[in-house]
Amino acid sequence: MSTNTETTAGSTLDWLKWLVVAALLAGGVYGNWYYQDESLLIRVIALLAGAVVAVLVAVQTERGRSTWNLLKESRSEIRRVVWPTNQETTQTTLVVLVLVVIFALILWGLDSLLSWGVSSVIG
Repeated sequence: MSTNTETTAGSTLDWLKWLVVAALLAGGVYGNWYYQDESLLIRVIALLAGAVVAVLVAVQTERGRSTWNLLKESRSEIRRVVWPTNQETTQTTLVVLVLVVIFALILWGLDSLLSWGVSSVIG
C-alpha cells in the first residue's frame, strides 16, 4: 500500500520537476545570450552540462521514465533489424529508378495525347 502512495506522491510532484527542467533550459538560453562575449567553447560546455542536468531531472518523472524505456527498447530493436546488403540496396535503387522513368514516359505520353486532343478540338 505504501508503494501506491509513493507513486501518487511522485506523480503529483512531476509538474514541479518539469518546471525545474523548463527553468534549466530557459536559464541556459538566457545564459548563452548574456555571456555571448565569452568563448564559444565555454558556452557550449555550459549548455551541455545544463542539458544533462535537465535530462536527469526529466528522467525522474513518470513520463520521462517511460520515454527513457522507449528509447532503450527502440535501440534494442534497431540491433535486431536485418539491414540489406550493398548489392540488394543497389538493385532496389535501380528498380526504383527504372520504374520512375517508365511512369514518367507514360505520363508524358498521356499529357501529349491529351494536349493534342484538346488542341484539335479547340482549334
